[in-house]
Amino acid sequence: MSTSESVIISPLTSDNAAIVKLIAESQWGDNLIIVHNTTYHLDQLPGYKAMHGKTWLGLLTYDISDQICEIVSLDSFIPWMGVGSKLVDTVIEKAKQSNCKKVVLITTNDNLNAMGFYQKIGFQMVWVEPDAVTRSREIKPSIPLTAENGLPIRDEITFEMNL
Repeated sequence: MSTSESVIISPLTSDNAAIVKLIAESQWGDNLIIVHNTTYHLDQLPGYKAMHGKTWLGLLTYDISDQICEIVSLDSFIPWMGVGSKLVDTVIEKAKQSNCKKVVLITTNDNLNAMGFYQKIGFQMVWVEPDAVTRSREIKPSIPLTAENGLPIRDEITFEMNL
């Protein structure tokens, strides 16, 4: 696929729940995600899908509470094509329409590509929670101890964008 081909971003529907669950299990090892001691089931969250025809190019899930929009998961299946940026831009617009004051997200210390991406598109690192993932393993023991890049997975890093 070339960058000139169309990428359509649209809201997830209840008809997408089964495929969201499959994507979550494939990308995250489970449909269950734990961040800042909060448990989410990705197939039960609102979100957006990036499509080219019938092909899924990406998925973003989020939660809005107390005028804060939290990006819970972001998956782009074709890197460096702008899919992740388009999904994030779409949820930022949703957050503005919902009168949110900021968009937040959490990644882990091992996810160097994500940390660079989020800063590049305007998010600021605002907090590091040491050993947060270690505590999350008490609820979800399947979280790996180390990432594919060899780094230990143990800390949560919060990024924010004020709206």
